[in-house]
Amino acid sequence: MSIKNIIALIIVVLLTVVIMQNTDQVKFTVLFSTMYISKVPMLTAVSVVAFILGVLVGRPKNKKYNISEHYDDIHGKEDSNTLSDEDRDYIS
Repeated sequence: MSIKNIIALIIVVLLTVVIMQNTDQVKFTVLFSTMYISKVPMLTAVSVVAFILGVLVGRPKNKKYNISEHYDDIHGKEDSNTLSDEDRDYIS
């Protein structure tokens, strides 16, 4: 088991303990409606949404990379010397 899996398992166990300890009814107001529900479904829903957002934000981007365009940019057909005459005079 990798350290990443162990940490994830510990977080899941702690989250389960916290959710199970909060079973009392509370008042939730969403926009214009008020409802009394247990903390368990709300904590579970928030945890699931946070997990999904974490996965979406944390995944690497699959960037399409065209090596021929990159090669043409570096080794283009144009003159690679881009200094102006004024810059050459300053350097000299």
